[in-house]
Amino acid sequence: MWAAWWVWGVAAVMLAIAEVLVPGFVLLGFAVGAGVVALLLLVGGPLAVWLGGSLPVLLLVFAVVSLVSWLGLRRWAGVYRGQVKTFDRDINDG
Repeated sequence: MWAAWWVWGVAAVMLAIAEVLVPGFVLLGFAVGAGVVALLLLVGGPLAVWLGGSLPVLLLVFAVVSLVSWLGLRRWAGVYRGQVKTFDRDINDG
């Protein structure tokens, strides 16, 4: 079941939908990772046979691609240096 491309495709779509409900780029990296694994399994070839034959290797590829995409998203859309807002007084202070 884990070697089926559509399982990873459904997981990618569900994670992307859940990303809309969660603030911040938390799940989008995982959605990209699942999408890449689904694409690799769909295209086929010797890489897909090797990935589909071993669940640990499949999960490792998913984890590495997810981490790289999450770090890329953080760099592209994250908080930049000096962008953090701090408050010196409360709105209720008179």
